[in-house]
Amino acid sequence: MKNILYNHKEYKTIRQSLRKQEIGAEKILWSKLRNKQQVFKFRRQYGVGKYILDFYCPKLKLAVEIDGSTHSTKEEISKDKKREEFIKKFGIEIKRYLNYDIYNNIEGVLVDINNFCYKKISLKKLSEIRHW
Repeated sequence: MKNILYNHKEYKTIRQSLRKQEIGAEKILWSKLRNKQQVFKFRRQYGVGKYILDFYCPKLKLAVEIDGSTHSTKEEISKDKKREEFIKKFGIEIKRYLNYDIYNNIEGVLVDINNFCYKKISLKKLSEIRHW
């Protein structure tokens, strides 16, 4: 397996364009994740290989994806599955939320993300302790 490419220069303009054109749900979630408001540092429109993640926490290898209505077609579901398989090869876990969840339950989404992050940190520390 070849080395993973994070934020490859080839896709820089695409990532910048996506940041400028972020949809309402992405804008809302980013306003809650940016500047370590949720303790963990997230980056937005982060490149992994040829794919661009909505949000990514490098420390925890956690991707947060927001899915709109286009992600419910058979074609998009198939593309998402292929994309996830590639990303997961590098130990990156993916949490998915619908636009609806962001608009109607942002606090619940944030609790879910934070719970996942703290659980992952706890498991990582537990793993380190077991290796002593």
